[in-house]
Amino acid sequence: MREAVRLLSRSPISETSAAAIRHSSGVDAKDHARNITDPFSCPTHTYTYSTNGDDTFPAPAAYLGREYSWIHIFPEGKVHQHPKKTMRYFKWGVARLILEPDVCPDLVPMWIEGNDQIMHETRKWPRFIPRIGKQCGVWIGENVGGEKETVFHELRERWQKLKLDSTQRSGEQLDVGNLNDELKYGQEAVELREECARQVRKAVLDVRRKRGLPDEDPKAGLVETWREEGGKAEGRMKDDSIVKDA
Repeated sequence: MREAVRLLSRSPISETSAAAIRHSSGVDAKDHARNITDPFSCPTHTYTYSTNGDDTFPAPAAYLGREYSWIHIFPEGKVHQHPKKTMRYFKWGVARLILEPDVCPDLVPMWIEGNDQIMHETRKWPRFIPRIGKQCGVWIGENVGGEKETVFHELRERWQKLKLDSTQRSGEQLDVGNLNDELKYGQEAVELREECARQVRKAVLDVRRKRGLPDEDPKAGLVETWREEGGKAEGRMKDDSIVKDA
């Protein structure tokens, strides 16, 4: 998630670190930094990341040419096939991608429909073959982020104030994409992420409505609704939907 936040922000490469990896023959430092061939040999830790503290991978956000990138996400975080095309609640990670970058990213909501007809989770043998003759559609909404004054700008202002207050109290400095415990688990931080995720889901519901589908039950967007499944992670749910980990 840290790397995703950084991809939506300015590259962590500074003028100083770019100069440190300049080739000996007149190659512009920043131009060379755009195409680092070996992040592991670069002079700062910002070019690599670890998933468990032991492994090491090249950091996607280390390349100048990737700053302010495009990221396509599925906020439900699961395969969810509902007979009435109802969505699950949205995971809070989508809120981090909006609240934490150094600028408000463009946010383009989309509604994708028909994948369940091509590869339904209940399909029998041969499961690995997509079903032909099916229709799939993509509906794309208006950008509700970027420079436009939307609810996400107000949420970002509240987040930035919370982050400033938190770091001033603790005396620490946080790089883009890193959080302290207060910003991870504090009540205000959690409530901000919940509200941001709800607003993203609302933007997708607007596209769903324009596609011509009836409004869904408001309870469908609540995590409490899905907790009623008793922690069942996959399979057929009580509402006749099919859920599978993505």
